[in-house]
Amino acid sequence: MKNILGREIPEYIEGYGEVRTFEGAFKNGGIKIKKEVKVNSVTPNDKKVLSSIEEVLDRVAIKDGMTISFHHHLRNGDYVLNLVVQAIASRGIKNLTVAVSSIFPNHSPLIEHIKNGVVTKIVTNYMSGPVAQEISRGILKTPVIMHTHGGRSRAIESGDLHIDVAFIAAPTADTYGNVNGLYGKSACGALGYAISDAQCADRVVAITDNLVPYPTCPIEISQIYVDYVLKVDSIGDSAGIVSGTTQITNDPVGLKIAKMASDVMVATGLVKDEMSFQTGAGGISLAVAAELRKYMKQHSIVGSFASGGITGYIVDMFKEGLFRSLFDVQCFDLQAVQSYVSSHKHQRMSASMYGNPDNKGAVVNNLDIVILGATEIDTNFNVNVTTGSDGAIMGGSGGHSDTAAGAKLTIIVTQLMKARLPIIKDKVTTITTPGECIDVIVTERGIAVNPKRLDIIEKLKKTNLPIMTIEQLKIIAEKMTGKPKEIKLTDQIVAVIEYRDGSVIDVVRKPL
Repeated sequence: MKNILGREIPEYIEGYGEVRTFEGAFKNGGIKIKKEVKVNSVTPNDKKVLSSIEEVLDRVAIKDGMTISFHHHLRNGDYVLNLVVQAIASRGIKNLTVAVSSIFPNHSPLIEHIKNGVVTKIVTNYMSGPVAQEISRGILKTPVIMHTHGGRSRAIESGDLHIDVAFIAAPTADTYGNVNGLYGKSACGALGYAISDAQCADRVVAITDNLVPYPTCPIEISQIYVDYVLKVDSIGDSAGIVSGTTQITNDPVGLKIAKMASDVMVATGLVKDEMSFQTGAGGISLAVAAELRKYMKQHSIVGSFASGGITGYIVDMFKEGLFRSLFDVQCFDLQAVQSYVSSHKHQRMSASMYGNPDNKGAVVNNLDIVILGATEIDTNFNVNVTTGSDGAIMGGSGGHSDTAAGAKLTIIVTQLMKARLPIIKDKVTTITTPGECIDVIVTERGIAVNPKRLDIIEKLKKTNLPIMTIEQLKIIAEKMTGKPKEIKLTDQIVAVIEYRDGSVIDVVRKPL
């Protein structure tokens, strides 16, 4: 069958189940039911601190077929996932589901655990590195399920994703299970992705390398959710949290794109007092923030908030008074960690508060402008940030779909070609974010506006910006690169891409 975007998706996928197809970004609202949560009561004489990972696994009664979860705030510096899965594998346990908010190159030991049948299912929001490459080659018995950041919290809180044991990498924990990410040698800042896991898992284990006397302060994850605490030598390397370039691009092409994106923002009238803004950590995205920073200073504009994974550059804008507050689901560099420690106006938000479409109001709904990237874009404005030019998995939505759905103005910034391949195609390999949520595409050769946004088109007509149709941009790109060969794919489905509401927007098939 085909969904509303014309993607061919089976009605039933082995290892996934019956498919609820994507029908539109806002077609699945209304009243929703949250799951009931098991609570394990604790008496005054119970001690939560355990002596070893073996004792932890005994207490949580680890067994075949369980779902265990992890968060990714230490990103490529995380040690906890590998530590726990190896300890479980040593017991001969099989058929685990690993529900981790993101997978990075340092998680490559998962590959052997997949081959040995220890891990047979993965649920995640983003994947890069060796694990993503091997899954693209079909080594996993069941398709990986890929959520958005908000969609993962929705799945956990609704019971669609049931977690037996959540393992929380805790930079600081006290002896009764209160946790924060502000202090300790592995401080990583906001712990927004771990909140739903802690609140909804049957059992919760805080693993820390900074065990402090009760009570720690401040408390990000409360003792009321944590069953056990384990002290280890190290939970990770905080230097590994750095995301993207975290440096403004020096490339003249990237700077040109950033200036045009800034001009688009200004022309829409959204750059004004109390505006809200989000951008990523890539070089062009940060260059857009730099252009916005100059404009806000020149016109004495003070925004309400900046949000997302916070970088040092956004912290600088905050410290200069250009935003009254920050909403942070994860810190993208150590400067952001320090800001989070030092200012109460630099606030943590849970992934649910950030982007869950089924709660009573996500932060993304209050975004004025979001700047996003793309691997591919099609002539219907659908965007791919999940698979690369070879069809293999190299990313995932993360907050892409969540912010695009919520923001008043969603701008994609990208060079028109990458590695001699055109970015704009008739059909993207994988749809991550639907075109109905994309408003403007800015490239070095021109700007395309979604025809549905007649209001933006009328405003941009009054500027000197190079406005053209997306079809014209595609022609320009193909004149430079030629028409690319279509990626050859097999029928084997290696990943199911869920939209933020839990419907299936696309699948990833194994490259030939």
